[in-house]
Amino acid sequence: MNFILRLLLTALAVVILAKILPGVSVDSYWTAIIVALVLALLNFIVKPLLILFTLPVTILTLGLFLLVINAIIIFMADGFVGGFDVDGWFIAIIFSLLLSLVQSLLFSILKTD
Repeated sequence: MNFILRLLLTALAVVILAKILPGVSVDSYWTAIIVALVLALLNFIVKPLLILFTLPVTILTLGLFLLVINAIIIFMADGFVGGFDVDGWFIAIIFSLLLSLVQSLLFSILKTD
């Protein structure tokens, strides 16, 4: 149940950011839910592998290369989901930063003691 709520809150965050950022577009709410699901899968499967393979670069840049890895994940979601478009690396990095921020704010609602 908690996973479904997090998925829906991530979809809400994707829709909000698509309205705010000029280079991000989502066709519908259903597309946003699919984007949230694809992002969850990519973050679970692909992101750890990318971090492992780029560990020396990540260490040299003091972790800033993780922003590039997040942008790669966003671009992969863009490629997998029709109706979700991100225009450029800078927008992808900004989108990933803002998505993390909005998710942390929305997920704090779900936090139970």
